[in-house]
Amino acid sequence: MEANKLAEPWLRGTLADVPAVPRAVLHALEFAKEDLERWCGPLSDAELNARPAGIAPVAFHLRHIARSIDRLLTYAEGNQLSEAQLAAMNSELDPGAKREELFAELNLALRKSAARIRAFDVARLKEPRAVGKKELPTTLGGLLVHVADHTQRHVGQAVTTSKIVLAQHS
Repeated sequence: MEANKLAEPWLRGTLADVPAVPRAVLHALEFAKEDLERWCGPLSDAELNARPAGIAPVAFHLRHIARSIDRLLTYAEGNQLSEAQLAAMNSELDPGAKREELFAELNLALRKSAARIRAFDVARLKEPRAVGKKELPTTLGGLLVHVADHTQRHVGQAVTTSKIVLAQHS
């Protein structure tokens, strides 16, 4: 059992009741949460907001992950973004983020998204969906897979930025 705790979420045998595509997305989000807590959780507010070489701060990536999952799932549900979602997107790079607020937003977004992901009917994965003002074509399945891909991409950027920030303080 102890070895299972060390394995990545998809190797733990969890979520066996969830069909393969949503299960993979849920495992990716669980892995994202664990990596962000491990590598970015110990950072101070100043470190979370640091912009080494002008790159986006860890705070941006935490906000972007939480908010982009919501936006992508909105499209997956067949809806367009609300004014509140657009305003939130435009504030992702705002300075002065606080650690507790960032992780609270992230954890809430992950909890809410898990319920939304479980609600999709996997028999409908090939259904067409439209993304953004240009209504770019994709499918429900494509959006769900992109939730996992996009999240992991920004986790990698957050972890790398965290390591750079910490190395600069050493």
